[in-house]
Amino acid sequence: MRKLIFLLSGSLAVSGIVASAIAQNERDDSHIAIENPAELSKDEARKIYSDLRNRMASLYAMSDMAEIRNYQSWKLFNDAPFISATHGQRYVNNYANAIAVNYAILKEGEKLPVGSVLAKDSITVTGDGRVFPGAMFGMEKLPEGTSPKTADWRYFMVIPDGSIYGDTTGENPDLMTYCHECHLAVEDRDFTFFVPEEYRVPE
Repeated sequence: MRKLIFLLSGSLAVSGIVASAIAQNERDDSHIAIENPAELSKDEARKIYSDLRNRMASLYAMSDMAEIRNYQSWKLFNDAPFISATHGQRYVNNYANAIAVNYAILKEGEKLPVGSVLAKDSITVTGDGRVFPGAMFGMEKLPEGTSPKTADWRYFMVIPDGSIYGDTTGENPDLMTYCHECHLAVEDRDFTFFVPEEYRVPE
């Protein structure tokens, strides 16, 4: 763990050139599974995220996306970052805006209100000690009939240099089609996955 924290601390002071290289790395394999993710305890994952979170917020903010502005002030539904196999074996957090406050208690057949936004930021932590910000994955509930192909959900991904990797209602929509295909597995709870039980914050 000391090696991971050392590398992380150094990454916070990296030059623009190194930061750009990190962003390019994330762009190249933003959804490719990390082959050797580190196995972290909850405390270790919390520490790494705590050290990175301000920088991550600044990087995503460069996208100028109002939908995720100040997302770290939203309700957080997990008690520590957890590995998500569907997000490339990265450590992720589940945030929801005030409109989506009932996200955790959504019952079968219920739907979230229009304007609900779910944001999942991520960090890459490899077994060989590399630590850097990952992509931001987001969902926004659109008015009925806006996007029938995605059940009126908009999916987007922001790379940690502020650029938009893909957006089902904007640039590179084809790059995001797999998102809804994956979320079809939870159609009964309005296409939203929830936090693994062992990481859930009690309601």
